[in-house]
Amino acid sequence: MPDTSVEQGQHPRVFVADIGGSSIRLGVSDAPGSVRLVESVPTPVDNWEAFGATLEALAARHIGETGSPLVISMAGAIDPASGVICASNVPCVSGRVLGAELSSRLRRRIRMANDAACLALAEAVEGAGAGHDVVFCVVLGSGVGGALVVGGRVVGGASGIAGEWGHGLPVGTSVEFDGMGHVQPVSALRCGCGRLGCVDTIGGARGLERLNTLLNDEQKDSHTLLDDWQRGGERARRTVSAWLALVSEPLAAVINITGASVVPVCGGLADVAPLIDALDAAVRKRTLREFRERVVVPGVFRRDGGLIGAAIVARQDDAREP
Repeated sequence: MPDTSVEQGQHPRVFVADIGGSSIRLGVSDAPGSVRLVESVPTPVDNWEAFGATLEALAARHIGETGSPLVISMAGAIDPASGVICASNVPCVSGRVLGAELSSRLRRRIRMANDAACLALAEAVEGAGAGHDVVFCVVLGSGVGGALVVGGRVVGGASGIAGEWGHGLPVGTSVEFDGMGHVQPVSALRCGCGRLGCVDTIGGARGLERLNTLLNDEQKDSHTLLDDWQRGGERARRTVSAWLALVSEPLAAVINITGASVVPVCGGLADVAPLIDALDAAVRKRTLREFRERVVVPGVFRRDGGLIGAAIVARQDDAREP
C-alpha cells in the first residue's frame, strides 16, 4: 500500500489528477510548488463505467485505501449550486454530479476544479504572477480561455465562471494595417458557443488559421504561419498584425475591468516568445493605465500547471477546515 504518512514538520501529501480529452494524469505533491507525475493513462471519453473504473484503479495503485482526498483539475463548467458538470471533451461525464459520484465510487473526498482556474492559480501563487494581487491568466491553445485570481484565490462568482474572456467579448470587424487609414474589413465568425464574433473564433491557434484564410485565402497551419511571420513573410505578417490588433483590444478591456497587473499566457501560442512580446506591446498601447513594465508575460507552467494548481486548491481547502 502506498505510504501517505506525514512526518512532523513536513507538508501533508496531496494527491491530484488532471483530466483531459486525451489522458488522465495522476500526481502527488509533497510540498508547495512541487508535483510529481506518477502515472498517465488514456481517458475513456465515451464510457462512464470505464471512466470510473480507470480512476478507481489509479487510486488503488497509487493512493491506497487511506481515504486521502483527491483534487481533480478538468475542463468544463461546474455549476456551484448543483455540482453538475458540462465537459465537451469528456462527453461521458457531462450532466453528472461528478464530484459526488466519484467520491462514492472511490470512497474518498473528491474536489472538482476547472483546469483553467487551476492553471491560473498555479501562475498567480507560484508562477509568473507571484507577488501580484490581481492576476488574469490567459490560455491561448487551440482556443481561448482564462481565469481571474485575486489575493491568491480563484474568482468563481455565483455561476462558477469568471475570466472566460473567450466568449461574450466581441472582436473588431476591421483592421488598419499601415496607420495610413487603409482599413481591411474582417468578417465576424460564428463561435462554437453560438454567438457571433467571440475572441475564441480568432484568438487561439485554430482562430489564427481562420483569420489567415479570411485575409489571404490560403490554408496554412499555425506553426507554419508563425514560422513564416518570424522569417518576415508578407502574408504571415499581415495575418499576425491583424491578430494582434483584434486580440489586444478585448484583452486590454479585461485588464481595465479587472485591474490585473500581470497577465501570464499559457497554451501552445505562449511557446512563441516573439508573439507574446508583440501582444504585450499591443495591449499596453490600449490600456487605460500606463504600464512601464511588461504586463503580458509567458507563463511558467506549460506542462504541469493543472496539477500544481490542483495541489494549491487542496492545501487551501485544508487551511479552511477547522
